[in-house]
Amino acid sequence: MKKEEKTQLIDTLAAQLKGANSFYLTDTSTLNAATTSRLRRTCFKRNVQLRVVKNTLLQKAMERTGKSFEEFYPVLIGPTSIMFSEVANDPAKLIKEFRRTSPKPILKGAYVEECIYLGDNQLDALVNVKSKFELIGDLIGLLQSPTKNVMSALQSGANILSGVVKTLSEKPE
Repeated sequence: MKKEEKTQLIDTLAAQLKGANSFYLTDTSTLNAATTSRLRRTCFKRNVQLRVVKNTLLQKAMERTGKSFEEFYPVLIGPTSIMFSEVANDPAKLIKEFRRTSPKPILKGAYVEECIYLGDNQLDALVNVKSKFELIGDLIGLLQSPTKNVMSALQSGANILSGVVKTLSEKPE
């Protein structure tokens, strides 16, 4: 690869890293062609971009972003694939589901909403991280709950009140 091509690749990767809210570093080595193809198809269906990168180029791209990715440098050993996704926990769910039938991909590290997770043991924690849309849905549900309670109390109170008024109006004097 020529130096200009490397520079262009580093710049492209740096722009992707800078604009990403989340990305996952994985090890997909030793997967055969059929399994790799199945992984790529699964990623495509779930709107996860999978890209195999050279560790030195990835490290240079991380340095160019201006963000602090130094914690990832020790895990940049051996073959590395990077997964980009708009939904923070989609790659974690994909990895966990894919590993039911295959021993890999193995999670090296993840960057999710400005938090860094290192090691494959963090996979369960990442699966349980709620996405932005799930958090918004939970918040809306919490905000609606008191309103629903007040409305139901008012509606049931109206029935009781009308019954009391009707009873009092029918009462002989």
